[in-house]
Amino acid sequence: MAYIRAFGSYLPARRVDNHELAPLVGATPEWVLSVSGIEERRYAAEDDTVASLGLAAAQDCLANAGIEAGQLGMLLVSSGSAARFAPGPASQIAAALGLTSTPALDIPVASAGSLIALALANDLAPRFGPVLVIGAEIMSRRIERAPEGRDTAILFGDGAGAALVDPNSGFARIADSLLATDGTAAEILKIERDRIFMDGRSVILQAYRKMPRAVTDLLARNALTPADVGVFLLHQANLNLIERVAAGLKVPLDRFFVNIARYGNTSSASLLIAAAEWHGSLAAPLAAPIVFSAFGAGLHWGALLALPA
Repeated sequence: MAYIRAFGSYLPARRVDNHELAPLVGATPEWVLSVSGIEERRYAAEDDTVASLGLAAAQDCLANAGIEAGQLGMLLVSSGSAARFAPGPASQIAAALGLTSTPALDIPVASAGSLIALALANDLAPRFGPVLVIGAEIMSRRIERAPEGRDTAILFGDGAGAALVDPNSGFARIADSLLATDGTAAEILKIERDRIFMDGRSVILQAYRKMPRAVTDLLARNALTPADVGVFLLHQANLNLIERVAAGLKVPLDRFFVNIARYGNTSSASLLIAAAEWHGSLAAPLAAPIVFSAFGAGLHWGALLALPA
């Protein structure tokens, strides 16, 4: 058992709105908004890397937690868009933080990777000490801004998020998690030859079926229902998908924290960016359960339950 102590995030400065992007992909700004719920997304600068974005989010998280990097017991870094496969960004971020012996592991899973990392951190923190979880992506380099790449180009943006999982204290206690994988359908969502391929309809169908089931199963084994949850923090994939998940759980949409309109789909970073914004907006101590959920390439999906500490 461990606790969520803090979140952090970093978003590149460059904003790319639908008026800039839509003409490049043969669409209108209104159509992009209607099919995705996205108004703008952020793009990394030319000299940015997945590691540099992740480092900025890590530093923000550590500052929010009030601890030094040297107090960390482990880093877990999720990314599906790192330029180099091995070594991945985890060791680069650790080195930039001044860590020379702290284990730093990569989780190369797009979209669902940060959820997987949070679940692993819950198990690892009691053994290693505080675990810094980072999701960092530069998906703008994995899309084609042309009519042929329209279905993915309109969705993806860049950014990084982080969470500190502490074995002893935090504002929320991680109570349970549920993770799943179905490789038989992996071809519908993949990154290959530096490009994202996505069969959008199939992905939405799979996610709509799997995410609500994972959430309800997780809650049921903890004697809870969706109505008991104070906030749902989901991977910000597509507004239409979030709306479907809310309907499937029979929970009002206003129980879901949503920021996709401003940042687009930042893959494995999106869950933690959303969590950081949500936590920063709290006006009072946490009083109800939190559910995190994500779905992505693999196919990997799952949910995580956190309770007020």
